[in-house]
Amino acid sequence: MNSILRALTVAVVATVLPLTLSTPSAAAVGEVCFSTEPGYRGASWCYRPWGYADVPDYMHDKARSFESNADVIVYAIDHAQGGRCYHRKIWVGDRSADWAWGSRIDGVGTDSQGCEVS
Repeated sequence: MNSILRALTVAVVATVLPLTLSTPSAAAVGEVCFSTEPGYRGASWCYRPWGYADVPDYMHDKARSFESNADVIVYAIDHAQGGRCYHRKIWVGDRSADWAWGSRIDGVGTDSQGCEVS
């Protein structure tokens, strides 16, 4: 009886432990979520398509990771000096644990806002 209990305990631990060690998804179905730290950590903000939205001040030019569970392409927008703007497509299912482009993000939308590809 003791060996059966031990075997069940090992089986449960082997099943549950990997689930608790993995990074949980921050983005709910239909959202794109951004975090201020690599690895989907730090402060976060989520965008639910449609339309355009400025990112909050704490995320402005400071997104270090993102995950998309949206069912449409979303565009990260950079409003550069001199009135120019640039976009980067965030594909359906796209994610990055250490996103270099996030140092430029000012807003997100469901179209390119007429911005140039970056």
